[in-house]
Amino acid sequence: MTTPPTPAPALPAGFWAQAAADPDRVVLFAPDGTPWTAGQLHAAANQLVHGLRDAGLAVGDAFAVVLPNGVELFTAYLAAAQAGFYLVPVNHHLVGPEIAWIVSDSGAKVLIAHERFGEASTSAAEEAELPKERRYAVGDLPGFRPYGDLPAGQPASPPADRTTGWVMNYTSGTTGRPRGIRRPLPGKPPEQTPLGGFLGIFGIRPGEGNVHLVCSPLYHTAVLQFAGASLHLGHQVVLMDRWTPEEMLRLIDRHRVTHTHMVPTQFHRLLALPAETRDRYDVSSMRHAIHGAAPCPDHVKRAMIDWWGECVEEYYAASEGGGTFATAKDWLERPGTVGRPWPISEVAVLDDDGTLVPAGELGTVYMKMNTGGFSYHKDEAKTRQNRVGGFFTVGDLGVLDQDGYLYLRDRKIDMIISGGVNIYPAEIESALLAHPGVADAAAFGIPHDDWGEEVKAVIEPAPGHQPGPDLAADILAHCERQLAKYKCPRSVDFVAELPRDPNGKLYKRRLRDPYWEGRTRRL
Repeated sequence: MTTPPTPAPALPAGFWAQAAADPDRVVLFAPDGTPWTAGQLHAAANQLVHGLRDAGLAVGDAFAVVLPNGVELFTAYLAAAQAGFYLVPVNHHLVGPEIAWIVSDSGAKVLIAHERFGEASTSAAEEAELPKERRYAVGDLPGFRPYGDLPAGQPASPPADRTTGWVMNYTSGTTGRPRGIRRPLPGKPPEQTPLGGFLGIFGIRPGEGNVHLVCSPLYHTAVLQFAGASLHLGHQVVLMDRWTPEEMLRLIDRHRVTHTHMVPTQFHRLLALPAETRDRYDVSSMRHAIHGAAPCPDHVKRAMIDWWGECVEEYYAASEGGGTFATAKDWLERPGTVGRPWPISEVAVLDDDGTLVPAGELGTVYMKMNTGGFSYHKDEAKTRQNRVGGFFTVGDLGVLDQDGYLYLRDRKIDMIISGGVNIYPAEIESALLAHPGVADAAAFGIPHDDWGEEVKAVIEPAPGHQPGPDLAADILAHCERQLAKYKCPRSVDFVAELPRDPNGKLYKRRLRDPYWEGRTRRL
């Protein structure tokens, strides 16, 4: 009679306890494949806390990072989480003035940047007037101290007076400038804060044998939250820096990945691989391929379920909170649904007067998190806007059916969603109007087979400027100097006059609808 193997002892709750109990356990694989043990990662986070404190940070202070997916960003996350700091992850596609705004608005006392994003980071640090002794760079970046100076000579032991910190992500609004989503610090040690319990909403449980693949930038709210929660649940975390479809398949096969967070554009590109390439890799280990951030076309989702099985799951949420969740079974039974509310969340559909609408009727989607609220940093007016009682909305329209399943009907009519990234036209239009050849401007999304949408600019030329290819090229070059690449219009069309009512309201739908003729827009 064969004796069954002795099961591995259960891991203690939370990364800190796990690192103390088994410091030699591999918990992270860097993008280059280098393994990191719990002890190594714990020591690096501890040293960074000591270094940041020596640099002047105290509980409640913020520090910003412009970093690619890598160990340094994960270390920053863990350091903030146990020292009561706010970590401000900055989208590294932004240009200097955009990064400067976030650094200044957040009150970041330290900026950690990567040499890969050196030009924008240097420009931002100068514009934000951040002292040079508080600038640190991974790699060689003139005007920045080496990142190694922060942990150098610091003890690897846990810091004193440990208290939970948070991530403060910046999200754009329809009026342009991004705002920090700031949650109050709990004022208790990180061991007493359930930093990994979030994944239980999706049926992801603690313990070894689970492997999380990070296949999108960690500056995104959900991507960092999923990765951090996985670490705290005792899962191995595998980091990708630059995503490609075949490399993702290779890593799933190599590490026996069990769960990941994705956007529909990645599904589209995976499905575009030749059949022989797809067949080369074993993806049977996948249990949860959770997608969000943008609507997924029905035919794409069905094809992914046919290939990967019922691990393909969907959620709806915002950086401010959420949300709903739909298993593959839910979606197959109710095509188009984004699911039912999380156990820690409530969802309501209200009319313009803030009154509940009956099941099956269209209204604005409102959400409420039962785990605590948030505010927009230094913007009380925006914090008060779009709220009804304890519920908030990001402006999406939807329908709740009789069983409480949510169906989205639009994603804020003017917002552009390209490759799962929210792009707000007001900021683009502001940049366009700064060009001397532009009298009036509109920006909106038009169909793109790969990204879902791309940015189109429609321009009313200023007097004395001739519409045509030369002016279009000059306007596009101007935008590239003012905006991150993903926000820049991909093409420009000209009209004699933009359609506005006597009060100045732009009838943007009149401009947008012809481009979507015969296509379904974000449904």
